[in-house]
Amino acid sequence: MNPNRPVYLKLRDQIAAAIIDGVYAEGAMLPSVRALAAEQGANPLTVAKAYQQFQNDGLVEVQRGVGMYVVRGAAERLRAAEREVFLREEWPEIRSRMERLGLDPADLAPTS
Repeated sequence: MNPNRPVYLKLRDQIAAAIIDGVYAEGAMLPSVRALAAEQGANPLTVAKAYQQFQNDGLVEVQRGVGMYVVRGAAERLRAAEREVFLREEWPEIRSRMERLGLDPADLAPTS
């Protein structure tokens, strides 16, 4: 993770990982802004900004007075977006480092 990245985006990444991992399944309610802020030691406005990003992306829906819920397909959409970022931004650097070190992808596979 980039240490210069804004806190709300770091929180968004943590929540996205939890959705992908099934911690927050489709249809599950996310923790309230206050609860997540207390858990993470973050400002509630920062958490609200992270949640707003999910709303803007259509990954959660708000039920007024009840809470925020993960929508159907959110995990797969997040997984696809993370794959794209990995292949575009991270993989070229990893591949370059492997080449510098003389590593072949087959060297990384388990031998047993």
